[in-house]
Amino acid sequence: MRAVVYKGPFEVAIEQVEDPRIQHPNDVLVRVTSTAICGSDLHMYEGRTAAEPGIVFGHENLGVIEETGEGVTSLSKGDRVVMPFNVACGFCKNCSAGFTGFCLTVNPGFAGGAYGYVAMGPYTGGQAEYIRVPYADFNCLKLPEGTEKETDFVLLADIFPTGYHGNELADVRPGESVAVYGAGPVGLMAAYSAMLRGASKVFVVDRVAERLQKAEEIGTIPIDFTRGNPAEQIKEQTNGEGTDKGIDAVGYQAQAQGEDREEPAIVLNSLVDTVRPTGALGVPGLYVPSDPGGPDEQSKKGMLMVAVGRLFEKGLRMGTGQCNVKRYNRHLRDMIIEDRAKPSFVVSHELPLDQAPAAYEKFDKRVEGYTKVVLHPQAA
Repeated sequence: MRAVVYKGPFEVAIEQVEDPRIQHPNDVLVRVTSTAICGSDLHMYEGRTAAEPGIVFGHENLGVIEETGEGVTSLSKGDRVVMPFNVACGFCKNCSAGFTGFCLTVNPGFAGGAYGYVAMGPYTGGQAEYIRVPYADFNCLKLPEGTEKETDFVLLADIFPTGYHGNELADVRPGESVAVYGAGPVGLMAAYSAMLRGASKVFVVDRVAERLQKAEEIGTIPIDFTRGNPAEQIKEQTNGEGTDKGIDAVGYQAQAQGEDREEPAIVLNSLVDTVRPTGALGVPGLYVPSDPGGPDEQSKKGMLMVAVGRLFEKGLRMGTGQCNVKRYNRHLRDMIIEDRAKPSFVVSHELPLDQAPAAYEKFDKRVEGYTKVVLHPQAA
């Protein structure tokens, strides 16, 4: 089958790779009709992880079941399904508690598994014509038949639940004010989710004009950090108090204000300044234990200079970690079905699989309006 294969920093290619097959009675094989390029994929694409050449990328996958293992009970050939990026067993201590992003079964020696991602287990990614889904009864979420709302539903694999998860980590409640740092796809989903949860005022911080325009279009207040300290800009619009809650949707490749260099802890420290005393921070933005391309020796080891003293002084709470997609995807799916949510506003391009190499390059450079790309390996 054709698949997007990582070749080395800043290079992916469409190659023929081995077709997946049923390996366990609980597996299904899915014909992939939609798969999205994630900002997290760019960390590998840029050589900023320990990823080795040969990985098939793709953890945001939707398609139609082509074959089921003998042990699968709730799914049938022809079912349209979307899979969380988390590969999870459903029965370990963490899965039973709802922490499916930290499954203890699927990736021995590590808490958590995912498709097509470095250190997340032997699960081939879905930027390909087919994908094997293990523990399929647990990991597949059924969708309505047909092709309607395809670009909404594919976002249930990761970024819509992840944006919502940022709000859960920060405990965003109706009537509160929220600052979201980052207007990429996850940041826009975090801001959108804050609106869905009844936030009274949502600020979105970024420097890319197209992204800030998207943020304004959904009713949030754009903050361009190239025009001055974002925390101060936000305080000017909150009577000097700051926001009730804050969300980091950027992660470790954050840009220094006014300079063309990275400052890995700047978003965390900006949120400490932005959120009022006794508020809370949600951090779904990706941080890694090692970063080969870090700007200094400490950050290369995943050690960042965070203002912990100020965090403590203000009595701030902070929740971190990747999204447990299964906690949210069912009710977010139902909101899409009932037209209460339409997350596909973030999708800028829908392309055939063969255009993936060019799409990666343009998405990485933030050019030509590339904000979120959905690839279509096969016809729906």
